[in-house]
Amino acid sequence: MLSESDQRELLDLARETVAATARGERPPEPRNPSGPLREKGAAFVTLRVAGELRGCIGHVEAVEPLWESVRDMAQAAAERDSRFPPLGPQELPGLSLEISILSAMTPIRPEEIRIGLHGLYVKRGSQSGLLLPQVAVEWGWDAREFLRRTFEKAGLPPSDPATRIYAFTIDHCQDPAAPQ
Repeated sequence: MLSESDQRELLDLARETVAATARGERPPEPRNPSGPLREKGAAFVTLRVAGELRGCIGHVEAVEPLWESVRDMAQAAAERDSRFPPLGPQELPGLSLEISILSAMTPIRPEEIRIGLHGLYVKRGSQSGLLLPQVAVEWGWDAREFLRRTFEKAGLPPSDPATRIYAFTIDHCQDPAAPQ
């Protein structure tokens, strides 16, 4: 678990990165990240404008320091989520963002999935799909539907026995001052 000040630092970094990206500027460097922010971490950054999804991209594995992962994923969510055009500066006033910091992936059996606790990651060969824990809660899915939707996102047939199923938990940071 990150401290409140570490969470605030990551949220500020993500917001500054998204704003700079929307204006066509370089993303900022953190001033002096604390120890936990310098440790390797995997993170997803989710952007919403007027409450509607506007971008969500992340790292599945912890390959770089957490602050770099958050900065890079904030930039990617603002300009490279293939579902949306790049974020424009006019969208910044209505922007809210959240950061999901992922735990390590652990194999899980379908009957062990707990809605609201587990995120899911499925992988077979080069195909994979990931859904954050909050997605199942937002859509009111049960564990079976959550798993089916994760397979669907990966482009894999449901219950493909050759597909590996992993669960993870998140440390969730949301901007309390963000417009809803």
